Amino acid sequence: MKFEGIYTPVVTPFNDRFELNKERFAQIIEMLIGIGVHGLIVAGTTGEYYAQTADERVELMKLAAKIIAGRVPMIVGTGAIRTEDSIFFARSAKDVGADALLVATPPYACPTSREIALHALAIDRAVNMPIMLYNYPGRMCVNMDEETLDRLGKSPNFCAIKESSGSPDRLHLLARDYPHIQLSCGMDDQALEFFAWGARSWVCAGSNFALEAHLALYRACAVDGDFARGRRIMSAMLPLMRMLEQGGKFVQCIKYGVTLRGIDTGPPRKPLQRLNKDEKRQLANVVKTMNITIQHIEQENAACTKC
Repeated sequence: MKFEGIYTPVVTPFNDRFELNKERFAQIIEMLIGIGVHGLIVAGTTGEYYAQTADERVELMKLAAKIIAGRVPMIVGTGAIRTEDSIFFARSAKDVGADALLVATPPYACPTSREIALHALAIDRAVNMPIMLYNYPGRMCVNMDEETLDRLGKSPNFCAIKESSGSPDRLHLLARDYPHIQLSCGMDDQALEFFAWGARSWVCAGSNFALEAHLALYRACAVDGDFARGRRIMSAMLPLMRMLEQGGKFVQCIKYGVTLRGIDTGPPRKPLQRLNKDEKRQLANVVKTMNITIQHIEQENAACTKC
């Protein structure tokens, strides 16, 4: 499977009783497909999979598959501490017609390189379908190092990696030594660097509400190879990226960003809390400024293309 373009890890909207809001979930998916997203990820961290029961996660997979209806690829996260649970979610994803899986290091357990590989290989043997690995040591405390990647090279199903370590050395390692594993940007403020090193896809939570901006950067760098324009777009996006990361309120910011587009996503599940009024106002201002700036850059580029 080829991963190309912008992949949005979809938020999960809840009502004030913290129940899944199916209507708004459908609205978010329709909005993203309508704008031009290349693929959707269900049951990722941005979707608050960790705060959902197994039944809720399966229900969400089924609902997403029904709404998407094959219009764009659907990737399903299998995140869990126990390998047995990840296998259950992987099989459920295959049953509902998912196109690929997102397989991360089991959180909290701090497995060794060999144990990470055995975990992923067990999932692979159970379902035999395309897999995007997810390396995020900031949350999982351990790295998918060379030993892990070499062991996983035994199966062609491990065809991509969402790299979220934030390390330029890791980016260089993957691009140079593992060209058979498609490189996908998982560190938003390094998207320009990922595209420069050959990444063809970007898994970006901010695209839930700022898809146009993310598509603009992808087109400039990955499609047109215009890194001068890409740098201007990236510069306009950096204030948003900084705000998303500051204060540990990432999911809350993403959900409120979608609300700014007219789809109320409701609260995050506890222990997370909503943004306060000042945080909401700051996010709205940052998004407005970014959109105006990128729109101007895109209009300039369109005018130059016609010349």
